[in-house]
Amino acid sequence: MVESKCVAIIGLGRFGQLWASVLKNDFKIKVYDSLSERVKIADELGVDFVSLRDALSSDVIFYCVPISAFEPTLVSHLPILAELPGKKTLIDVLSVKMHPKEVFKKHLSSDYNVMLTHPMFGPDSVRSNGLAGLPIVLDRFEASNDTFEFWKQYFLEKQLRVIEMSADEHDRLAAQSQGLTHFIGRILGEFGLESTAIDSLGAKKLQEIKTQVCNDTWQLFVDLQTYNPHTRSMRAKLSDAQTKIFDQLLPNRIYKDRLVVGIQGGRGSFNEEAALYYMSRNPEMSYELKYLHTTENVLRALHEGVVDRGQFAIHNSLGGIVTETVEATARYRFEIIEEFAIKIAHALMTAKDNDFANVDTIMTHDQVLRQCRTNLGKKYGKLKQTSGEGDMIDHAKVAELLSRGELPKNIATMGSKVLAKIYNLKIIEDNLQDLDENFTSFLWVQRPNWSK
Repeated sequence: MVESKCVAIIGLGRFGQLWASVLKNDFKIKVYDSLSERVKIADELGVDFVSLRDALSSDVIFYCVPISAFEPTLVSHLPILAELPGKKTLIDVLSVKMHPKEVFKKHLSSDYNVMLTHPMFGPDSVRSNGLAGLPIVLDRFEASNDTFEFWKQYFLEKQLRVIEMSADEHDRLAAQSQGLTHFIGRILGEFGLESTAIDSLGAKKLQEIKTQVCNDTWQLFVDLQTYNPHTRSMRAKLSDAQTKIFDQLLPNRIYKDRLVVGIQGGRGSFNEEAALYYMSRNPEMSYELKYLHTTENVLRALHEGVVDRGQFAIHNSLGGIVTETVEATARYRFEIIEEFAIKIAHALMTAKDNDFANVDTIMTHDQVLRQCRTNLGKKYGKLKQTSGEGDMIDHAKVAELLSRGELPKNIATMGSKVLAKIYNLKIIEDNLQDLDENFTSFLWVQRPNWSK
């Protein structure tokens, strides 16, 4: 069998235009695209823009549509194809191969010649270097020997480097090459990589990758990453590698003479009490506390290498999980060295010179409010209960601002009675927790140890 000289191209996007320009000197080309405004592009290329039925009447049909549009496009063509005579040759040029293989098997009978291809180049590559030496992957799939050999020889005559490969092997390798390149190129674009006056050859190559990848559509990028069954593991492996290299640049200890510990609370907080307790078990260890007020701040500082260890509350015997901690831990990687608990009691406090009659609001961590809900309802039910935002979620920070007169006189706070001593506050009532045996659990953490 000799292939027809009439070839249809479905889809006249960037690659469809390139493919038409490659084939037009050797075949009668008909193109169809659902976007009628691409008629002008066909005219500029010197090919015929025809109706869908006319295009599907061709003996050979190349599908140059987006990956995600391939199945619905093919399905919409089946009623027309069923009415047309002759055994059609259908060839896809998608950048993934298992997906079109499964779609063809799902929807087509043996009445078709079906071949899988992936021209592993785009308009930018051809514009720069021509076709010679560029790779194209071929999978015979369900094409006849004559059809497969015809197109194989044709591509060889175009000086393309023909690689025969199964669809699954293609996708496995493509995830580690094309998929990886596109992923890194998009990262460089999001990073905002720009040329500088001192760019090395390597930096210029990175610019080329970013430019080439970002010239393609976002839809192509998404499709490459989601329709190749092997890209998920590639991205996970890349993420692990990036994290490993990032963490290996940071020492386990910033200083040789002391351990730098970031804690969720401020001075006088239960977090400070917990950290002092933890370090008291290692009296030979010198340390420095950094008061970071939130779990988010602690984990970010640990991630960036600002602190050696981190500590934050995770759970209370009455209040349950610490919500801000759960939310923050979802965004960072770390290793848990130890979980431990201390018993805590809550006091109600105001500024030293403030009349409690002025108070209508208690501002403290939401965990404190949960642990004292019943007693507060009985004794101070008329007071509004609220938590601050940002660092002010930490009741130690609220206490500090009260002592400076930077919060209104209508605000009181709750926490350890140690706060009253540190910040010269007035204790209205102590031991307001609903449980006598009120314990909070804390996590002591470090950056992942990749040397294991």
